[in-house]
Amino acid sequence: MRRRRGRTAWWRRGRPAILRAVVVLLGVYGLVTVPGVSVARAAGPGGYAFSPGARTVAGATGTADAEVLEAGRTYRSSLPRNGKLYYRLRLTATGTAYVPVTAVPPAHATVAATDGIRVSVRDSAGVPCSYASAHFGAGLSPRPVTALVQRETGKALCRGAGTYYLLVERVDADGPGGTAPARRWDLEIAPVTEPGPERAGPTTAPRTWDSATPEPLGGEARDRSGGAGFATAVPVGQGVWHTTLVPGETLFYKVPLDWGRRLHASAELSGSPGHGYVGGALDLALHNPVRGSVDDASLGYTGARKSVALAPVPPVEYANRYAVPTGVTSVRFAGDYYLVLHLSEQMTGLYGGGPFDVTLRVRVDGRAHAGPDYAGEPMPEDVFTVTAQDREQALAGSPGSPGGGGDPAMRLLAAGGIGLGTALLLVLGGWTLAGRRTQTRVSAQKPTA
Repeated sequence: MRRRRGRTAWWRRGRPAILRAVVVLLGVYGLVTVPGVSVARAAGPGGYAFSPGARTVAGATGTADAEVLEAGRTYRSSLPRNGKLYYRLRLTATGTAYVPVTAVPPAHATVAATDGIRVSVRDSAGVPCSYASAHFGAGLSPRPVTALVQRETGKALCRGAGTYYLLVERVDADGPGGTAPARRWDLEIAPVTEPGPERAGPTTAPRTWDSATPEPLGGEARDRSGGAGFATAVPVGQGVWHTTLVPGETLFYKVPLDWGRRLHASAELSGSPGHGYVGGALDLALHNPVRGSVDDASLGYTGARKSVALAPVPPVEYANRYAVPTGVTSVRFAGDYYLVLHLSEQMTGLYGGGPFDVTLRVRVDGRAHAGPDYAGEPMPEDVFTVTAQDREQALAGSPGSPGGGGDPAMRLLAAGGIGLGTALLLVLGGWTLAGRRTQTRVSAQKPTA
């Protein structure tokens, strides 16, 4: 009798500890499963998914203390209000270096249309090689914006090997001493290098290509939620895709394009009850494999269903780099092209917090062909490569998208999460059953009154 009472007492005394252990394990289970969701979508409006494993670096106020950025790696940093920061680059005499800088302001930050970043690459003597800038635009909505600078071989300036500097400047409309909150913006910097071709080819851009705007792609839309950053962009191919956005949210998609292939895209914002005009309500942007801007378009909104389309671009060709228009020279290599959707925070005041239905129409045409043979390896190595798996994922599914097989690593995380959850339920059920059986045996052996 005493031994059985001891067992019952153990179960009762141990229950709080057992429950605490279950809560902890459930927390671990949440940590295992949540990343599979976050890959598909941001945690909330304004959220940005930085590249996993990105190294954090501090920008320097001068060139002497500037940290080195290596091609093929991704870096995180931050930019203070009215700040000017330097980073160091070590470049060879051959090949082209591309340095995209993405600025991510805090969610709900107050921004002006002309606020943004200005980026430049300079040689060791301070001579500028190239400039670029990116602004938030008419939507007056804080969102990730990207500016790309490059050091190209064959140019009159910045031709030699040696030390170069990346300068990132924050552009605030109110200027120094203004009234805007002095909040830092996060930065993501992802340098890329492209070797020159083994054999010299044409040095003029293709003269003819079909610049007519194609008819919008029809068909039933398939659900495909976008990613929260360049690193987590969700693959899509030709087709009609549906998603939802809330004001302030940005979604990223990627379309694999072979040499000779061409992309056209449009986005449609559904109607909504309400009244008033929102400028730049929905923004659709296209970026090339090194995150350089190809085109950007936005629509004003009055509550009626409306669409916006990107300007036609030529097929992907190496010789496009010799053109003058940005929409041509930027489609210079094969790889993943990024479609970025942003819904302005200004929608909330007139049309509520959503979510709002958005239909993305993607058309891919042109005849694929082999590209140039590079005299070396780009960094990262796969940046200008399109594989059969890339094409399959773009059409069939992707991590976080309905009906998709998903990335093997994410499937492993999901399986681990499901396995852990099942194990927890079995353990908890076993403890509960054991406790009930012990109580039943004790009650059966108690003398009756």
